Amino acid sequence: MKSEHTVHALDERALARLAELLAFTVRSGDLIALHGDLGAGKTTFARAFIEAVSHPETVEVPSPTFTLVQTYATPRLTLAHFDLYRLTDPAELDELGLDDALKTGAALIEWPERVQNRLHGVRLDIHLVESPADPDTRDVTLRGESTWIPRIDRLLEIRAFLVRTNTAAQPLRYLQGDASPRRYARLSAPDGTHTILMDWPRQPDGPPIRDGLPYSRIAHLAESVAPFVAIAGALELAAVSAPRIHHADLDAGLLIIEDFGDAVFGSEMRLHGNQSQLWSAGVDTLIALRTASPPASLLLPSGEIVPIPPYDAQALGIETELLLDWYWPALHRTKLSADLRAHYLDLWQAVFARLATLPTGWALRDYHSPNLIWLPDRTAPANVGIIDFQDAQEGPHAYDLVSLLQDARVDVPAALEAELLAHYCDTVAARDSTFGAGTFRWSYAALGAQRNSKILGIFARLAHRDGKPQYLAHIPRIWTYLARDLAHPELADLKAWYDHAFPQTSRTAPLSASLAPSQTARAHT
Repeated sequence: MKSEHTVHALDERALARLAELLAFTVRSGDLIALHGDLGAGKTTFARAFIEAVSHPETVEVPSPTFTLVQTYATPRLTLAHFDLYRLTDPAELDELGLDDALKTGAALIEWPERVQNRLHGVRLDIHLVESPADPDTRDVTLRGESTWIPRIDRLLEIRAFLVRTNTAAQPLRYLQGDASPRRYARLSAPDGTHTILMDWPRQPDGPPIRDGLPYSRIAHLAESVAPFVAIAGALELAAVSAPRIHHADLDAGLLIIEDFGDAVFGSEMRLHGNQSQLWSAGVDTLIALRTASPPASLLLPSGEIVPIPPYDAQALGIETELLLDWYWPALHRTKLSADLRAHYLDLWQAVFARLATLPTGWALRDYHSPNLIWLPDRTAPANVGIIDFQDAQEGPHAYDLVSLLQDARVDVPAALEAELLAHYCDTVAARDSTFGAGTFRWSYAALGAQRNSKILGIFARLAHRDGKPQYLAHIPRIWTYLARDLAHPELADLKAWYDHAFPQTSRTAPLSASLAPSQTARAHT
């Protein structure tokens, strides 16, 4: 099965925008074959594509006419640009390293017809021809197989959305993301302002794992952009900074939203060494957010109702099981015993029952450094931009605080954590006579243990299911936080379970390179 689409009458700027959209969707293993006569626009297309993958401020794009191949190492992937015009024998391609290029990244090939029967990989053919109606424009035909079929469809759907929103002429640059299925790109308007394109098609349900429900339903995870749009509006009313929605196509899963810039907490801290300032601002934003109670549901202008579910024992519990279903087998290459598993679940159910008796508010669930942006020109609490909240629920106040103060990707020194936890408790107690610091500190430790157990499972899953081993580098940090949490006297029984199941020596042991199918039979999606 093949997919073929033609986009008609593109001038030079529109041709470059199409190349940038293609760069937005390229993956390792892709082979892009660029066809066209001399003067057809291949150089324009190739340069725009390479710049969009590499970012123009950091790369020059020389023609590989004489070197035959030019390689670009980028944070996203390694891109090899082949120009085969001067190739005299198709066998010479074997010496140029195409196989290696496709193992580690993607390849863009001009004049592919010189070696047509030697090309492989996940192939997309792009044909540029002069438009019959206007010799200054080009008709571009995209032909692809395999995984390119849905990606071509999505590329053209995004292009149509940009046309409808009058942003199709704006340069588009992919933004490096994290573990999310969402993709982002920055759009640059002629006046120098920027917006963000969010690409998040509706997520299909995974297989049922319990009571006929998939993991996403049990954990109350968002499956479309609708919760993002609805919650962004609610957070704006609460006087904190969530991106404004400029354009939305909820059915297509496409948004154009406010751009908060690049001062993400983690990178800002590394550049300026201002962790205490940043994390203090993050805590103050959470203190301010305590005064805003989430409603049971939110209504979108389209009439769609977005529920705000409780962050209850069902959702908290299924997350803690990720430790058993992914981290344990990756560490031990065997399933956890039924008795040890049952004891773990019973201990956590007792914790969740106590948590259910505590006051609740917004639980944004991913309130940590990759999702927080420093906005020093705004007045607190709006000086912290929040960009990931579509999974928000109504839950214990301590959840987001421990997400921030025990950041999975950035070391938060124990002294800073203690200082900011005390600041939070003291400030809230001064405003609310019903606040109990002792109970709150217990919930902070309990939710920290829950979250860090979940993260251990998620990072193991990212490594072994999704081929992203880089997350394993964070595991020592997570165990450090988890030890802090389990040190709370009222979590002694839980600590005893972890000490038995994961003795200290096992917490620094490397995880297995792969899992057997039988070992992941219970694993969640």
